[in-house]
Amino acid sequence: MKITPTLITAALAGVLSGIVMPILWPKLIDEGGSLVIAFLIFVAFPAHAFVVGFGRQPTGKPGTVDMDLLKRVGAWLGAAMLAMVIAQAV
Repeated sequence: MKITPTLITAALAGVLSGIVMPILWPKLIDEGGSLVIAFLIFVAFPAHAFVVGFGRQPTGKPGTVDMDLLKRVGAWLGAAMLAMVIAQAV
């Protein structure tokens, strides 16, 4: 399965994480197993699939920073923070 990550998919994964996890966190804090599963489903899997990607070929030379990946991580974190702020305001 090959998923090619983009800035848009990274931002959408961040929005999903930013909206769903603050809602689920208080409800699942006492249930350790359920919290871990929810974290994997709504944060870890979307981040890996839509920020890092599957079947990804290394870009650049060894020892250098992958700027595209760094931009996608920034888009993911920024969208998650923005979504959390908007969700808390509403």
